[in-house]
Amino acid sequence: MTIAVLGATGMVGSRVIAEAAARGHRVLALSRKPGDAEKPRDGDPNVTPLAVDASDPDAVREALSTSAPTGAPDAVVLSVRTFPPDSEFLVDATRTLLDAAARLGTRVLVVGGAGALRSPEDPDLPVADNRAYVPAEYRAVALAGIAQLRTCRAHADAAWVYLSPPALLEPGERTGRYRRGTDTLLTDSDGRSWISAEDLAVALVDEVETPGTERHITVVHRTST
Repeated sequence: MTIAVLGATGMVGSRVIAEAAARGHRVLALSRKPGDAEKPRDGDPNVTPLAVDASDPDAVREALSTSAPTGAPDAVVLSVRTFPPDSEFLVDATRTLLDAAARLGTRVLVVGGAGALRSPEDPDLPVADNRAYVPAEYRAVALAGIAQLRTCRAHADAAWVYLSPPALLEPGERTGRYRRGTDTLLTDSDGRSWISAEDLAVALVDEVETPGTERHITVVHRTST
């Protein structure tokens, strides 16, 4: 497959590229500064870095429509994040990508935020409003993720999946072990809601290869096989 990754230099995007390329997929690594990737894969014939600004609709459309051998990638992963949070930029980038992908018939996998999930102990309480998972200083980040999900839902004509990570996402080990859910925050057997960025990438590429039926999904680390 050909998979485009927008936000290729970030913690998640760089690991998605590594995971997809290791499985033999052709990867288009899209970012404003392709040389700044956390895990550069210099010389990897499966990875093509391209300079693309996610805020430039024309550049995004051009990259998606002309960079793959078939004229469009099989799937696009959006893993763009800003901190401090810039909700307007995030929403605009998501809308731009969904508009372009809908015209091309390309699937979009959005790496969103945990704030858009339901709390496990109270389904009516969004995680964004649950201080047990989202400290006050991160609430703006959580709300930006909710705005991003709403943008996806407004694009009924696009084929998208919104992947919410658990409460804690950080660099770590690739174990290949995770549990998948839908719109409710998951915890592991120790009560922790976390996953490594490496295993999130595993789950995301699995979703690209074997799509599920849900629009909103989440994952958590699984401590045993």
